[in-house]
Amino acid sequence: MIQIFRLSRIFAWLFLTGLSLAAIVTSSFYLYLRPTLPAVDQLLDIKLQTPLRVYSADNRLIAEFGEKRRTPVTIEQIPTIQLQAFLAAEDAGFYDHMGVDFKGLLRAAVELATTGSIQSGGSTITMQVAKNYFLTRDRTFLRKFNEILLAIQIERELEKNTILELYLNKIYLGKRAYGIQAAAQVYYNKNVDELNLAQMAMLAGLPKAPSAYNPLANPRRAMIRRNWILGRMRDLHMISPDDYERAVNAPLTAKYNAPASEVDADYVAEMARMEMVSRFGEAAYTDGFDVILTVRGDRQQAATTALRDGIANYDSRHGYRGPIGTIDLAGDLSAADIVGELRNYPRIESLYPAAVTAIDDEAGTVTLLARRLGPAVLAMEDLVWARPYRSVNATGPEPKRPSDVLSAGDVVYVTPKQQRDDRPVHDEAEGEPATPRDAAQPPVAVALSQLPEVQGALISLNAQTGAIEALTGGYSFSQSNYNRATQANRQPGSTFKPFLYLAALEQGMTPATIYNDAPIVFDDPNLESTWRPQNSSGQFYGPTRLREALTRSRNLVSIRLLRDVGIQHTLDYLDQLGIPTANMQKDLSLALGSGLLTPMELARGFAVIANGGYDVQPYLISAIYDSSGKEVYRAPTVELCDDQCEHKQEAAELTEDGAPAVRYAPRLADARSVYILHSILRDVVRRGTGRRALALGRDDIGGKTGTTNQQRDTWFAGFNHHMATTVWLGFDQPAPLGRREYGASTALPPWLEYMKVALADEPAAFMPQPNGIVSVRIDPNTGHRARPGQDGALFELFREEQAPAPLEPDFNAIGSESPQSLPQNIF
Repeated sequence: MIQIFRLSRIFAWLFLTGLSLAAIVTSSFYLYLRPTLPAVDQLLDIKLQTPLRVYSADNRLIAEFGEKRRTPVTIEQIPTIQLQAFLAAEDAGFYDHMGVDFKGLLRAAVELATTGSIQSGGSTITMQVAKNYFLTRDRTFLRKFNEILLAIQIERELEKNTILELYLNKIYLGKRAYGIQAAAQVYYNKNVDELNLAQMAMLAGLPKAPSAYNPLANPRRAMIRRNWILGRMRDLHMISPDDYERAVNAPLTAKYNAPASEVDADYVAEMARMEMVSRFGEAAYTDGFDVILTVRGDRQQAATTALRDGIANYDSRHGYRGPIGTIDLAGDLSAADIVGELRNYPRIESLYPAAVTAIDDEAGTVTLLARRLGPAVLAMEDLVWARPYRSVNATGPEPKRPSDVLSAGDVVYVTPKQQRDDRPVHDEAEGEPATPRDAAQPPVAVALSQLPEVQGALISLNAQTGAIEALTGGYSFSQSNYNRATQANRQPGSTFKPFLYLAALEQGMTPATIYNDAPIVFDDPNLESTWRPQNSSGQFYGPTRLREALTRSRNLVSIRLLRDVGIQHTLDYLDQLGIPTANMQKDLSLALGSGLLTPMELARGFAVIANGGYDVQPYLISAIYDSSGKEVYRAPTVELCDDQCEHKQEAAELTEDGAPAVRYAPRLADARSVYILHSILRDVVRRGTGRRALALGRDDIGGKTGTTNQQRDTWFAGFNHHMATTVWLGFDQPAPLGRREYGASTALPPWLEYMKVALADEPAAFMPQPNGIVSVRIDPNTGHRARPGQDGALFELFREEQAPAPLEPDFNAIGSESPQSLPQNIF
């Protein structure tokens, strides 16, 4: 008995000694680590890595940039049942413990020993917050001890709901989704408050192992995990048995949902991204900026569609270039095998790669298997355009039967004939449907297409402010991210002529000034050979008024005009207008647009004309907001300025970031000369090379077509007083577009399609007539004042001091001819 007592005392002393040593070690660790622990209040200041989001002016999502998809939410926005699902899965005693759940740690150890895995987890939510926000993921005792100490400290200083909110916004839930709202969007394309119970439980199962329990990568394991969580919720009386039965029998509905762009504006999005990175560096991708652009969703979508349609229409006019590949169908290939082969061919916009599996000439149909569309059928009526391509100037005969165009095994591009929901369930890595399309569904009706080789650009500017209304820099950003709108230096051709004529008007010429449209030959040492310019028609029209010469785009008149205005004077005037001259020719070919400009530079020049002669600085970003919703940038308002502009700019009020709140746009061109030019360019649309624009049914539109030598570049630049839009079409590597292709046939149609949307319900916008403009009745053959009662006379606009002199009394009689009425500038 005494021996037992002595042993008990020894064990008691050993226990107390061990306990004391443990306390001493623990206290030592605490005293050692406590100074290195971060302050808990830092949690409230930490910026969660949130992607950059780009929106249109009407708040439609255009793009999202950043490695992590995250949309922070408050705990009030999360349904209670969703909170309970996470608590059941991760920390059922969250509202009872003080940051560390020793019972939970013991339970996890027992689960590990008995089942070989941990279902409920040993770390509390508070410990996970400490780890996710402050600590590394190293599996060491020291890190775990830090985690425990931090959890206790966090619990002392923060409310439970704040801790839970921090946790739900930080956790990684797979597929680049960080936080519960992002996960709801990625897997279900819903907001967190729109999920059903089964979906909530599925998300709650992800924090433990975002890959192993991912419903896309491992659906079977994900369902097991989901159902275990639902059982926990039932056992903890969070849901009823009936709710449990309905949820546990619910099918798997998760699918990957990429950020849903509401506007097709990839080139614009890339421009915004580049500007944001230049402003904020790499923080642009992580600090949760929202960028509001100047483009309006409907106009931008119309621009994208119009340019693609215009490019496709040009391409189809020049014939079918053949299949993009072939698949050997000799073997017993399954549909899955064919789809596997089709993965070697990318889908580009609305063009889907498809394999021809059978041809029925008698029925006039082609059977295909299309990537992402499944079985498809193509009718003969959608093949008649596919004449064989011979050259840009010639095509072969029209096909009479499908076999004239296609063969079994051909891989071609097709386009669905009806709009369809084109976002099936698919694996993120492959971009293919996870399950094949139901074979019982009828084949999709498609049309034969091909990827165009020609490219284009469209830029639309608010002429009063410089705000970009719409922009697209090519057929497809996924095919080529080269932004032709801002990067392609091309010859403007005859779209350059309005700037020459404006310089002439300012120098004293008038719309009635006569020039001779006659052959001319130059032996200029600056030119490589003797130059014999011609009009596009190959004809000559004799004495021609400047109004008529610009309306009809007469090349020979423009050359003589440049010779009189002066090459250097014209270049100086272009500099005054803000049009780059570094790539301009310094010879008479300048008159025909032989220099180089980007579509944006040309569009800006026409915006200067459109607004009456004021400076235009194109801009894309209207406002920037940080993750808290605070405005950190606002584009300055623009005021057109006629005098003391520099003084007004220096006195302008500054914003918080030191930028001027107002930009004063100074006058660059004489208002009366610009007004007269507007009148001439409206004639281009009414009765000149831009007549197709009459389809708008408006009389406030002016514009100019442009076509360069051998039809290598084609343009149309059109405007009213408020909006200027420019379209270019051509090959990236300059090459002829074809003898029958001009600006009016290639660039004007997409311009027209876009402007129908952009100007819908917009009132007519004319430049107000400035003081000092007079309208005089003239003789169209001489440009002089008409005699009273003279037939064929017409009214012309002049600057007041340049109006034709009154007729001398001796020549007022009908039939008399003034010796001053002979054409001028005819040599």
